[in-house]
Amino acid sequence: MSATTRTIIDLKTQKYDRQLRLWAATGQEALEHANICLINANSTGCEIIKNLVLPGVGNVTIVDGGKATKDDIRSNFFLDPESIGESKAKSASELIQELNEDANVAFVEKDPYDLIDNQTDFFDPFTMIIAVNVPDIHLMKLSPLCVESGKSLIAVKSKGLVGMFTIQAPEHTVIETHPENVVDLRLSCPFQQLSDYVSTFDLDSLDQTDHSHIPFVVIILIYVEAWKKAHEGQAPQTYQQRQEFIKALRAGMRTPDEENFEEAIANAWRLSPSNPISSEVRQIFEDPSCQSAHGNSPLFWILTRAVRDFVENEGGGQLPLSGKLPDMKSDTCNYINLQNVYRKKALFDLDAIKKRVAGLTEGSNVHIPEETVELFCKNASNIRVIQYKAMTENHVQPDKLVNLFKNEENFCYYFIYKAADRFQLEHGRLPASQADFENLKHQAQSLMESMGITSEDAEEILATDILNKVMTNYVRFGDLETANMAALLGGLAAQEAIKLITHQYIPVNNTCVFNGITSTSSVYQL
Repeated sequence: MSATTRTIIDLKTQKYDRQLRLWAATGQEALEHANICLINANSTGCEIIKNLVLPGVGNVTIVDGGKATKDDIRSNFFLDPESIGESKAKSASELIQELNEDANVAFVEKDPYDLIDNQTDFFDPFTMIIAVNVPDIHLMKLSPLCVESGKSLIAVKSKGLVGMFTIQAPEHTVIETHPENVVDLRLSCPFQQLSDYVSTFDLDSLDQTDHSHIPFVVIILIYVEAWKKAHEGQAPQTYQQRQEFIKALRAGMRTPDEENFEEAIANAWRLSPSNPISSEVRQIFEDPSCQSAHGNSPLFWILTRAVRDFVENEGGGQLPLSGKLPDMKSDTCNYINLQNVYRKKALFDLDAIKKRVAGLTEGSNVHIPEETVELFCKNASNIRVIQYKAMTENHVQPDKLVNLFKNEENFCYYFIYKAADRFQLEHGRLPASQADFENLKHQAQSLMESMGITSEDAEEILATDILNKVMTNYVRFGDLETANMAALLGGLAAQEAIKLITHQYIPVNNTCVFNGITSTSSVYQL
């Protein structure tokens, strides 16, 4: 590696240091290769792009055929007074570009709706489309286009003090979900090497110093073995039994402040009987894509099949051990020895899965790097698959809809955004005054009935205080974005976009509503 190349890498590492800690070099590389299209250079759209350009998204194109007005610059920080009368897309792109020279921020001064209707190949180069305040009639044309080409689509709506976004994406798989403090110690089902190691300890023969430096893992397993001898080979399982077990641990403390025994007491809950594999992971194992995975399947499904086969064979019903050991009260020698026990077991499991991966890919041109297999094994207990619905398919059973209308204010805002789009289709503008209330109410009833809700239920819902309050607030907002809501929604939508791009962390499925009046947010699978 040349000195120049090394300097460039070091500068980039320094620049993106904080986010590299979140999604590492692989996530950063994915961001740099992303190509995003923003439809409409309004306040919320520019805030979203700002939050993508700052962390280093490679390419962004802002599409807007409008000219900046005085109303635009009141709420959009990326349009200045000199922008009035100029292209919104051009003015916004120039100011956003200044935020990060590593990003390429382009603009297209064309009507995006005309492109959707008449020039769909315009969207071919993009990997993600973010559509802000785009009417449903155009989203319904954009949605199948994105489905066919495998693009992600985020539709954002922002008006007044309430905003929302809906995500449509291809099958989304996540290996690195980044759960908090997940440690697999196998205390409820210790593997043979761990049991053998624990059997080398005799607590009664240790002096006070050594006794206070035995790792809590060893302490728990020693006391579990003693419990089994007194209870017909059964470990403590019920809450009452675990309380008695904790009393035994306390009785074993030689001094009131033995930290390692306190840690053992604090971790006794890990003996709770539970399925070693979560329902989410079991569901993934049962997915046809996993069961029929072969050498030419997507990488995620090859690895999932290998792990599933391992669980059913060498693993004895257990996922591969991650080998991660938390900090604990212990001397260096005992901690390292215990760490080596876990590490050897993790390497054994990893080697078995590597062989299964090799068997699955034999005869194909697919090569899965060893570090990728290792990463998957470390995260196997928390992998996720999200099957997003197309926006054209969004629907919920009528009885569930009725329940949402009656109990969920934030869902009512989602619905009124939809009804307002119908209003706009008829009147050429959004409802923006009290004079539009009755017409909006009529559109709401029509939309409910088109969703399968009976006219009787629709009339009952329309008479509720909750929906009337939502409609009143919606028309009261006028046709305006607020800077604070644009900034907040811009952060939320950009965060979800980054999750989709990096395939790290778990993104929203599929609609999120933020209510700035009550400072609440809700997520709905619609």
